[in-house]
Amino acid sequence: MASSCSCVVISDDEQGYDLDLFCIPKHYATDLEKVYIPHGLILDRTERLARDIMKDMGGHHIVALCVLKGGYKFFADLLDYIKALNRNSDRSIPMTVDFIRLKSYCNDQSTGEIKVIGGDDLSTLTDKNVLIVEDIIDTGKTMKTLLKLLTQYNPKMVKVVSLLVKRTPRSVGYRPDYIGFEVPDKFVVGYALDYNEYFRDLNHICVISETGKEKYKA
Repeated sequence: MASSCSCVVISDDEQGYDLDLFCIPKHYATDLEKVYIPHGLILDRTERLARDIMKDMGGHHIVALCVLKGGYKFFADLLDYIKALNRNSDRSIPMTVDFIRLKSYCNDQSTGEIKVIGGDDLSTLTDKNVLIVEDIIDTGKTMKTLLKLLTQYNPKMVKVVSLLVKRTPRSVGYRPDYIGFEVPDKFVVGYALDYNEYFRDLNHICVISETGKEKYKA
């Protein structure tokens, strides 16, 4: 794995790790090919992202906006690291949280149409520093749509952090402000990323097998 200045880049020929080197729930034993990003590595990278975010945004109340459902695990861990920084530094800031649900997938294909389901009244974001927390940026269309929606509420600043960004020819060229890992164009699951609601209960980020895709097809 090579690292660039802005994120950890996982190359196309990255082999990942054998499943039997890690603790994987038995019910997923045949549904996965490889462990791609182990849980510990996700946490280490998340800790660093928290530090970078606080350096850039820590001068003013932050509203952390979690994109559900896939973002909940990353969101919780990122906030824990930000809270630790708040506790242990001379400069700390108030932070509030909100949640929004977007839907754009059916099976392993992005439908390109984005539905916003749930979420509070977004007018609470006016004049705030907003941090959008997302699990994965695929084509980038979803995030561009969300950002356009948020501008109507005049936030003071909007930054986006995504745990993963996929290298895909379908990308519209959008890159978030903070990226955990840049990954090849494979369908990954685990650490709250799902395939038709399955695999959210897996700690590591793994590549789904054809057996898994078939078994959990909608």
